[in-house]
Amino acid sequence: MTLLAISAAAAAPGTLIPRDVLFGNPTRTQARLSPDGKYVSYIAPRDGVLNVWIAPYGKLDAAQPLTRDTKRGIRQHFWAYDGQHVLYLQDQGGDENWRVHSVEVSSGKDLDLTPIAGVQAQVVGMSPQRPGVALVGLNDRKAEWHDLYEIDIASGARKLVEQNDQEFAGYVEDESLTPRLAVKSGADGDEMLVRNAKGGWDSLLKYGPEDTQTTGPLVIEGEGRTALINSSIGRNTAALVRVNLDTRAQTVLAASDRADIAGVWLEPRTRKPQAYSVNYLVSSVTAIDPAVQKDIDALTKALGPQFDVTSRTLDDRRWVVVVDDPLTALSSYLYDRDTGAVSKLFDQRPALAGAPLAPMKALEIKSRDGLTLVSYLTLPKGADTDGDGRPDKPLPLVLNVHGGPWARDGYGFDAEHQWLANRGYAVLSVNYRGSTGFGKQFINAGNLEWAAKMHDDLLDAIDYAVREKITTADSVAIYGGSYGGYATLVGLTFTPDRFACGVDIVGPSNLATLLGSIPPYWKAFFEQLAQRVGDPRTEAGRKLLAERSPLTRVAAIAKPLLIMQGANDPRVKQAESDQIVAAMQAKKLPVTYVLFPDEGHGFARPENRTAAYAVSEGFLSQCLGGRFEPVGDDFAGSSIEVRAGAQFVPGLPAAH
Repeated sequence: MTLLAISAAAAAPGTLIPRDVLFGNPTRTQARLSPDGKYVSYIAPRDGVLNVWIAPYGKLDAAQPLTRDTKRGIRQHFWAYDGQHVLYLQDQGGDENWRVHSVEVSSGKDLDLTPIAGVQAQVVGMSPQRPGVALVGLNDRKAEWHDLYEIDIASGARKLVEQNDQEFAGYVEDESLTPRLAVKSGADGDEMLVRNAKGGWDSLLKYGPEDTQTTGPLVIEGEGRTALINSSIGRNTAALVRVNLDTRAQTVLAASDRADIAGVWLEPRTRKPQAYSVNYLVSSVTAIDPAVQKDIDALTKALGPQFDVTSRTLDDRRWVVVVDDPLTALSSYLYDRDTGAVSKLFDQRPALAGAPLAPMKALEIKSRDGLTLVSYLTLPKGADTDGDGRPDKPLPLVLNVHGGPWARDGYGFDAEHQWLANRGYAVLSVNYRGSTGFGKQFINAGNLEWAAKMHDDLLDAIDYAVREKITTADSVAIYGGSYGGYATLVGLTFTPDRFACGVDIVGPSNLATLLGSIPPYWKAFFEQLAQRVGDPRTEAGRKLLAERSPLTRVAAIAKPLLIMQGANDPRVKQAESDQIVAAMQAKKLPVTYVLFPDEGHGFARPENRTAAYAVSEGFLSQCLGGRFEPVGDDFAGSSIEVRAGAQFVPGLPAAH
């Protein structure tokens, strides 16, 4: 590896922010109000492992741990409507076979509600009308399809309520926890169905493949006669639509020409929509119910525009509100609707107070065929002294590609942007075609364009950055996870002259083996994969998948490559990384390969996260010349296994 002429260290971005401050366990996160407002729960470390804590409302200092996880940590929790139990999800080593646990608040008794090995549980719904019951989907009968069960939260008693013989992709329940809507996927698109009076299913509406990513049911409203759906049928962007389930009449409640409806505020008891958000360059909230305009105004005045309501009491008088701003690492507030009072609850990462965080700039970049690519640029602190959004001199750049690909990057606090900018790099994230949130035309423009026009969008964004003197053509690294990892492999195999190096995290190398090894419960999604990626059932599809697979172009790799993988990944199997590493080694091409045997699709344990970022940081420092925090004890407690190329990363041979 050679050090490029442009030195990131010359950007002088201030104090080095420690990796563990950015990527270690948060101090507190995910605040939730109990339905009666008596308690606040949140996730925080207990003996170094994330667990659920609980405190009386207004007495955060009196919080006590409620759960006792000692391995991966708990990442998702929510309250049962009885106010007596907290539910959380947990898998084994990243296998995504989620189990639902119920914890009694008074005693701390932890009950596994779905104690079935190799089965994935999905919490479909809960209701204040039946506060002691959870509606849960289980694929215990057939791995491809989830049947619906009512589970008693206190005892674990389970009753089958809907055997999924019709092979529905998903259900939406009403307030009695009766499944009322279902979605069935097929080669010709999706169909939304409604339960009839006899307990069977009638067609509600059908929509073609062009609408499947932007149309779907949201919720049954309180009286059970109407439903809210997202719909792009007959339009480009997804609108919020109310459907009368008796007459089939539709009413558009909210829409934007620039972007899809991104979120909806619902009144807890009636499930009536109060407001909606649209996220184009940045997110904005608009009232539907005039009564909440005063709340939007009060929160905007107190917190600025970048906030979201994340939890409510059942009477809707108290809210948890989270501020997501590039310079604020997710701060949580309590809002009292009666008094208008806004009070700080906690900062997710208080150790970042006073850190040299860098602002993020939202951009619109044009692709070569005229699409608008909403993108986000972060520059090192102090690199833009005149404030024009461009560095005073070109910097090495990391193109940070989001996964999915049916997902998106957005404006807000981004730990990876802050980390890379702090090390001296310009950081650019691009919503390439196929990304969600910008209407169905933008999503469908990515169909069958993996390693083709989707990759061209990334190259067009780099060309923009070079034209604007943000970087130079020879000082760009590509970095990403999942689809972003695939994009990294594409960059180094299809366009090896465009990148100085690449970091691939859980990225597929062979599209045929990727589609051949998807989890069985993705069966309903398979037709979309075939239409959007390539159809392995046809000769033309198999040819396309081979042509767009980095594994077929390994010989073109000429720049340094780091690959990181979780051994238990159910989406992108370990074989995807193994096979490209083996192919490179057969051609005597250098590669660094790191495996985490207790991780899946991404790295959950903080010891593994900090180890992975330490490896990435050292790798990029060798390629782009940025600052590098010594490894120190960042490998302590990690399961990291270096399968190849330790010699290419500083500190890796000695520390592991």
